[in-house]
Amino acid sequence: MSETRTTALHNSGAIKLSVDALHKSYGDHQVLKGVSLQARKGDVISLIGASGSGKSTMLRCINFLEQPDAGVITLDDQSIEMHQGRTGTRAPNPAQLQNLRTRLAMVFQHFNLWSHMTVLENICLAPRRVLGVSSRDAESRARAYLDKVGLPSRAADQYPAFLSGGQQQRVAIARALAMEPEIILFDEPTSALDPELV
Repeated sequence: MSETRTTALHNSGAIKLSVDALHKSYGDHQVLKGVSLQARKGDVISLIGASGSGKSTMLRCINFLEQPDAGVITLDDQSIEMHQGRTGTRAPNPAQLQNLRTRLAMVFQHFNLWSHMTVLENICLAPRRVLGVSSRDAESRARAYLDKVGLPSRAADQYPAFLSGGQQQRVAIARALAMEPEIILFDEPTSALDPELV
């Protein structure tokens, strides 16, 4: 990721998320070469670089969808502990990983919506299963965030295949917001949105 730039709008205050000397390789191809960043509450940070420069890999390593080869990820002064897994890769402590994922959400480049679930079901699933939110409260939360991202209420009962790319992306954003995370990672956040809506 040596050809990728990081730009940020920084706020004052304590460091919320710190990534220090992150490394990731696939075979002999080193994708992340000691990348570091710090984010405070309210910061907006952009990773800018060519296709294939490691932007998505970095985001996926921050929330451990990909296992980093080396580096330290810290959330609110709590470093995510790593240990050797059965395959020899480093893996985070399961309890810490669960805690991290309740506080950090991600909007994927290809949205990753469940095709067999309605929009409403896509948004309600994680708050119910992970946070223990009641079905009624999860649905109320989902409808509020659908409204916030500009989707009409009738979209709640539709399946992702019947939505445009921009609508699917807004559902993915609403799904991340419904977890009410402290940090949201966006992978290509405006790829399918109409420019005038961004």
